[in-house]
Amino acid sequence: MNQEAAGGDYPHGIKLGVDVGTVRVGVAVCDRDGILATPLRTLERNAKKNIDVRILSGLAAELGAVQIFVGLPRTLKGEEHASARMAEDYARLLVEALERSGFEVPVNLIDERLSTVTAHRDLHAAGMSSRNHRKVVDQVAAAGILQHAIDMQKARGTDVGSRVYAVSRAGQSGDTTAGAAGRTVPGENEQSSEHGRLQ
Repeated sequence: MNQEAAGGDYPHGIKLGVDVGTVRVGVAVCDRDGILATPLRTLERNAKKNIDVRILSGLAAELGAVQIFVGLPRTLKGEEHASARMAEDYARLLVEALERSGFEVPVNLIDERLSTVTAHRDLHAAGMSSRNHRKVVDQVAAAGILQHAIDMQKARGTDVGSRVYAVSRAGQSGDTTAGAAGRTVPGENEQSSEHGRLQ
């Protein structure tokens, strides 16, 4: 079982990045040294049975991931709308699935402004036709989210984003905001990003 990073530190090892959409969920992975994030796969979103959440949980265990970053979409003004709440709910479902499987790793929400826009631009630059973007754009966006997170961790020497807890455990850490929200505990290290989804 992995422990939450303490002040001035963060988990080292394989990490996953997740771009949550209503139809598809993009997944990316980085190497053990946290140098490069690469697209991994795209999952079909199943909001009724959450099969994709269980697949993602199993994938994290299979790869031995030490941390998962879920992109939190915000507008350019930093506001959160329905897509942000969807990402928060998805992150909570993932935490619960990981707990049920016995493979608990930190799940952090991180600002992902413009990640999908950037992913489409990068795919165009790579010569891929627009009609083929749908197959890979979500995992490319997830790679952008993850790359930003691991770069920030290394630059700041500490963890980044907001740690997500299952509703049943929210507030147990002594953080009153966790009990109120039942979802996330904003960290001192949370920082806005240029990467994310344009709303």
